[in-house]
Amino acid sequence: MPHDPGSFLAPPGLPAAAARKPMHPVRTLAVTSGKGGVGKTAIATNLAVALAQFGHKTLLMDADLGLANVDVLLGLSPAYTLADLVDGRCTLEELLVPGPDGLLVAPAASGIKRMVELHASERLGLVQVFAELPYELDNMLVDTAAGIDASVLTFCQAAQDILMVVCDEPASMTDAYALIKLLVRQHGVERIHIVANRIEHPAEGYRLYQKMLSVCDRFLGGVVLNHLGSIPQDEWMVRAVRQRQPVVKAYPGSPSARAIFDMARTIARWGAPERLRGNVEFFVERMIDRSNS
Repeated sequence: MPHDPGSFLAPPGLPAAAARKPMHPVRTLAVTSGKGGVGKTAIATNLAVALAQFGHKTLLMDADLGLANVDVLLGLSPAYTLADLVDGRCTLEELLVPGPDGLLVAPAASGIKRMVELHASERLGLVQVFAELPYELDNMLVDTAAGIDASVLTFCQAAQDILMVVCDEPASMTDAYALIKLLVRQHGVERIHIVANRIEHPAEGYRLYQKMLSVCDRFLGGVVLNHLGSIPQDEWMVRAVRQRQPVVKAYPGSPSARAIFDMARTIARWGAPERLRGNVEFFVERMIDRSNS
């Protein structure tokens, strides 16, 4: 839906179309994985750019607080990172960096031990800051760290939708199930979208989804798994990563780019969520209630 450009007030360095008070709920999506090295960040980055190309006002937050790579994959050189925001050295407006096609990026730091060891209240503070963004957005994608550490659980619980990236490796599937089990049993997550990456054949991606679905149905129950899509093993994706460009921009006709565009179209059809910014505000209130109990 087109927006009135005259009603925007953009902070310095950001496109005017990016900033104004939110007029509708924002869909929040956490892109995560049980194991590192499965292509999670590349998928989060390209999905965000694809949604921006579709005209969706999108923010990509790098929530891999210890080993951030979003800025690297997009060829950005940010002046500030989330570490600066946490320590009060910059404002949220100063942190955000314009990316391709109007995408906004919240970059994180890499190799800073303090960010990995954030206190629960500091992680909660990050969630709350982004829950109160003064910009009109359609989507906010959160690229989490891999594994089951506290920051992953925080950002997954705060998102409305969780995209779990897996590939055809025993460790990837085992660790993804461990994360799903933790999210379902201890954090009340009811729906997870499976993304199969680096597959050799379309049937392979659906087979991985069916395998995870079978295990979850047998041992967990109460969780809905959806097969969001499969991304083929593709030399063009590898080449784009080396060039620090999104494959959806550098090689939009490549097999991996076409698969990502298909997933982005599916997400675009989901429409606006009922709750403002997904589950973020509910999550904040619930955590505050727990801390006071």
